[in-house]
Amino acid sequence: MNASEDEIIAWFESQSKLSAAEFPIGIGDDMAEIQWGEGTSVFVTTDMLLDGVHFELGKATLKQAGYKAMAVSLSDCAAMATVPVAAVVSVALPKGFGEGELKQLHKGITSAGDKLGCKLVGGDITSWHDEQPFAISVTMLSKAKGNKAVRRSGAKVGDVICVTGSLGGSRFGRHLEFEPRVKEATRLAQMVSVNSMIDISDGLSSDLNRICKASKVGAIINAEQIPISDEAKKSENPLGAALNDGEDFELLFTLSEKKCEKLMKAWDGTVPITRIGKITDSKKVEIKAADGKVSDLKPDGYDHLK
Repeated sequence: MNASEDEIIAWFESQSKLSAAEFPIGIGDDMAEIQWGEGTSVFVTTDMLLDGVHFELGKATLKQAGYKAMAVSLSDCAAMATVPVAAVVSVALPKGFGEGELKQLHKGITSAGDKLGCKLVGGDITSWHDEQPFAISVTMLSKAKGNKAVRRSGAKVGDVICVTGSLGGSRFGRHLEFEPRVKEATRLAQMVSVNSMIDISDGLSSDLNRICKASKVGAIINAEQIPISDEAKKSENPLGAALNDGEDFELLFTLSEKKCEKLMKAWDGTVPITRIGKITDSKKVEIKAADGKVSDLKPDGYDHLK
């Protein structure tokens, strides 16, 4: 396939004829919003994970695969500061899978959902007749609670850019055991006005570019301020890992300088928040090195279609 993931999603968005009144958020964000009566709406997302791409059975257990599949969709809820309610899960089983394997998978799925009060309410099971890989798809429903959903498209010139946690090193196993930042996201949105937010699923370089493109702004981040994980520090290029590895599932968000100062003074969560840069009017996404040199920050994270 020649088109990138972002290019084909943009094409899908251009073909969409959704009513803004009925569907306030459509294609192109972490979740879609469906208006459900006066003043009530539901948010929905879906994710499909494949053996050999998102995990490797043999190296990972079925319980870990189930946990990750559920946690990825829970992270989409975090990206928009919504509260997960329920999920349905569909699986395509390899030849030979049976009751024991399904029970292990179920343990992983429910262990992720139970932490955040998200119930497994149904799904579908099918199986291959020949040798084909395991696949699992999660559809997640959520709601806004005490705050408005935060979109990618609200970043403003002068905003401070922040991230939660530390970045990079997913290849060392972090991608199987991460904690979706749902509680942190909803608390953030209730404490201060967050202008834009996304979860770092494909890498800081790619996901910051997505915020900037959706918001029609630029950005500059400081390499020295990026929180690099202990796992990423094991790699030959720790900064490159933090920028491009993906599957951190941390929050990347922007807010005004005044709101950021308020947040930093009041934040007492166990997950740290780090300022890494600012939103600019340049329409370019840039990174400043330790020596002061500024260069373009290309979206070199994971692309699902390449």
